[in-house]
Amino acid sequence: MPEFYIQDKQLSNITRTVVTDEKGQFLFLLVGRWGTKGDALSLYQMNGNLVASIKQISWTFGKRFEIYENYTKVGSLQKIFNWPGDFYYIPRLNWSVYGDIYNHHYKIRRFNEEIMQMNKAVFLTGDYYMLEIPDPNNAPTCICVAAIMDYWLYNRNRKKKAALYFDFKLSNSLD
Repeated sequence: MPEFYIQDKQLSNITRTVVTDEKGQFLFLLVGRWGTKGDALSLYQMNGNLVASIKQISWTFGKRFEIYENYTKVGSLQKIFNWPGDFYYIPRLNWSVYGDIYNHHYKIRRFNEEIMQMNKAVFLTGDYYMLEIPDPNNAPTCICVAAIMDYWLYNRNRKKKAALYFDFKLSNSLD
């Protein structure tokens, strides 16, 4: 089964993110930025061809992301619920994303067919996300979904830290 590796905590950053195979060969480059409506990430093959992209869209109850393959919209992703675990659904693809999103251990399935499995891997060069994707043709879209999951995870943690900091500052100013 083909495996793709992405360095830990690089998907949600505003940096260039390289996706490699199990031999360490560069396969894709993910570039762009997150944060506001209209922001986008683009996934390129190493020869410069655009293979997939993600566009951030506002939504009344949160953020929604549209996923494109070769300039064609293939789906949109939004959070459905998060109790007891997160569950996401991509209607056009009939993909469901579920598992332990917080620890980067989850699956993408289409009914009974496994599309991707995400796990963490530790090497001498650092911590990585390992994406096992049975059909390599699904790799660009799966990498985009993994980037969105990473964004939601780390964006949620930033909000909690900011709220704690704000509360702390308020309590100190009352002394």
